[in-house]
Amino acid sequence: MTAPVDVLVIGGGQAGLAASWRLGEAGVSHVVIDASQEVGDSWRRRYHSLTLFTPHSFSALPGLPVSGDPDGYASRIEFADYLAAYAGKHRLPVLSGTSVTRLVADPSGFAAELDGGTHVHARAVIVCTGAFQQPVVPQLSRAFADDMAQLTVGDCRNPMTAGPGTVLVVGDGASGRDIAVDLARTHKVVVATGKPRRLFPERILGQSTWTWMDRLGLLSASAGSPVGRIMQATDPFPDRGRSFRALRAAGSISARASMEPMDELQSSPIAAVPTSARSSGRPATATMTVGLKSTSVHPACSSWADRGSETVLLDLSLEPAGVPDLS
Repeated sequence: MTAPVDVLVIGGGQAGLAASWRLGEAGVSHVVIDASQEVGDSWRRRYHSLTLFTPHSFSALPGLPVSGDPDGYASRIEFADYLAAYAGKHRLPVLSGTSVTRLVADPSGFAAELDGGTHVHARAVIVCTGAFQQPVVPQLSRAFADDMAQLTVGDCRNPMTAGPGTVLVVGDGASGRDIAVDLARTHKVVVATGKPRRLFPERILGQSTWTWMDRLGLLSASAGSPVGRIMQATDPFPDRGRSFRALRAAGSISARASMEPMDELQSSPIAAVPTSARSSGRPATATMTVGLKSTSVHPACSSWADRGSETVLLDLSLEPAGVPDLS
């Protein structure tokens, strides 16, 4: 059993480290529990082409700027190294290589059991485990042929991991789009997307779009505010040359809208299908429903994109949003 602390921070990513810095500045005793062996490891394990969506000037944690061009974008390794340097510079109390397996409320606050059997008592808990950490693989994946490789975002580190043949990327979120663009250099790619993806330009009137969003209060809007709800519903991310239209114009990738003929869709190096995807029951075949039309693709590999994840802390009820109710 460790000494009691005022606050237990679960998760040592960027949110957990920022919370730790703020707590330290306020003189609040605390400990940060992180499952990774080293600070920043969750970023090091991501797909190789990953870069942050936000420029350096909007990616820094309090107390340490990100080095380099303020308008530049950090790679996954650069940001992982930044987080490790941040924790070291500020001597943050991070306990790496362990995780919380049980969290219960007690008369003095909360009692957390770690996977090594150690217990931590705290007056308050901050959950910083983050989202998009665990892949969600639909049940329909079980109907695909056994000889068709199926990869999650965590598995698909670079195009070589996909093997030869067509790749079906299920999900057109940030990771799905990045991986589709990466794979399209060497593979034919079909993207199954539930809704059109909104991209915004990298710069407006010579300034970073993030600067404008900050000035308009979009970045500081609470999740429950009207602006916050609109931002969540549209779920945009920066273009930076990743739109299907731009890639088609460059000649490297072609995208086909849902109203275009199916033979054109099938002949594309990459096909964007606003769809529901389902297995047809035939070996290695998926049926893509597009409006009133449908077509089949025969992928050699399918890649399931990450979706929102939840950490279920035992003996705590969940709020309607799916987060632990710590009241």
